[in-house]
Amino acid sequence: MPEVIINGPEGRIECRYMPAEAPDAPTALILHPEPDRGGTMNNRVTYALYQHFQSRGFAVMRFNFRGVGRSQGTYDNGEGELSDAATAMDWLQSQNPASTQCWIAGFSFGSWIGMQLMMRRPEIRGFISVTPPAVTHDFTFLAPCPASGLIVHGEDDTAVPPDSVHKLVERLSIQKGVTIDVDVVPGANHFFTDHLDQMVERVSAYLDDALPEETPEPLFE
Repeated sequence: MPEVIINGPEGRIECRYMPAEAPDAPTALILHPEPDRGGTMNNRVTYALYQHFQSRGFAVMRFNFRGVGRSQGTYDNGEGELSDAATAMDWLQSQNPASTQCWIAGFSFGSWIGMQLMMRRPEIRGFISVTPPAVTHDFTFLAPCPASGLIVHGEDDTAVPPDSVHKLVERLSIQKGVTIDVDVVPGANHFFTDHLDQMVERVSAYLDDALPEETPEPLFE
């Protein structure tokens, strides 16, 4: 699990990157939860997503937002963190020029940043959003949502009740051919404390259906 330091908008960004065996493998960028509340790239949900995409043969990367761990800068309420994510994706794509598709996955704050990045990067093929902060953050930028994806949520999430997530999806404008699936894990709390395996199972089942059997043309040639 090689450590990588890249140059970001506010200085260095601390990353973990695992290249794929196949040169045309898909890529995935994983985004961690609230930097101002102790969230890091080593968060157990973030790490589980990283491991799962790696197990599927993706070239996968996670990183610390500015001001977290060894990443320089200070928390910027999302604007600077979006720039960090864009920089990380640029680096990931530069390392995988023959990649056939790109995915974004995030937990809580990370899912909010990831979906903003998706609006700016048409190469993003799909997304995994774990407990998006529908109560505290504005998602109206998804107008319309440009790619299909999965939202995974805990049934017993008291921080972001499942009803708020369903209402969010109902309000979203969605492009033709785009579908947002919502999968609620019974008994799971906001952090999937005793249900991490079930969360990963939901992601795995979704990717089984979403990933193409035939290899498409490279994205970045």
